[in-house]
Amino acid sequence: MSKLAKIWPDVILGAVLAFACALPVAAQDAAAPAAAVTSETVVATVNGTDITIGHMIMLREQLPPEYQSLADDVLFKGILDQLVQQTALSQSVEAQISARDTLAMENERRAYLAGVAVDLAADGAVTDAAVQALYAERFAATTPATEYHAAHILVATEEQAKELKAQIDAGADFAEVAKANSTDGAAASGGDLGWFGLGMMVKEFEDAVVTMKAGEVAGPIQTQFGWHLVKLDETRSAAAPDLESVRGELTAELQQKAVAARIEELTAAAGVTRNDQGIDPSVLRDQTLFK
Repeated sequence: MSKLAKIWPDVILGAVLAFACALPVAAQDAAAPAAAVTSETVVATVNGTDITIGHMIMLREQLPPEYQSLADDVLFKGILDQLVQQTALSQSVEAQISARDTLAMENERRAYLAGVAVDLAADGAVTDAAVQALYAERFAATTPATEYHAAHILVATEEQAKELKAQIDAGADFAEVAKANSTDGAAASGGDLGWFGLGMMVKEFEDAVVTMKAGEVAGPIQTQFGWHLVKLDETRSAAAPDLESVRGELTAELQQKAVAARIEELTAAAGVTRNDQGIDPSVLRDQTLFK
């Protein structure tokens, strides 16, 4: 399929809608009662092929936001014109469909149906009870983690770090020493790093902090960034997040697990015969196979 063929629907729909927007709104015949219209209601027939309200609804759902915001009467005309033109064009080449075209359409159908199966598995996995249970497993039933509030001074050499440590041990204020000497962005706030949990700092820094007592100053400690002096201000137990703040995360996890399980289940139950042995993987680049 040519690039023009792939972009044609968007191009022609844009042109149709732009033209429709420029036209004055004509008087409409009385619309059929809403109850009489279903997704199977036929709105046009092209050489015996029906176009239904359902087709139009599905196409509208796929439109970019800038089109979906147009007036209903404009969209109705534009979408119907689009489907009529697509139907006429598709009918004109049905006898000329190549092997490539057939394979591409088979892949698209396969991918679409696989997506439906994935959506069904994902949607079925999410219930309030399942979310509550996973929340309890993740947070309510676990020991609260410890968080640390610390400050540091970062310098380039061990010698300078030792000199500054001696000043602090002799009574110099840690924050003032940090402001005057530390080379990182936290210097302006006296080296304050705020609250952090395990896994948020480099290992050497973290290993020192977890062994310290509140008020203690440790160092010099070498990391990939330089030499540090570390002051632990205080620790606290990290509060579990409330359910609503992590509902999206828990929902995604439930869906991912359900989809993976469904894929494994269906694949294991399928009668699969592989005949790929001895085939050179580079064949995927061989376009001459279609000639």
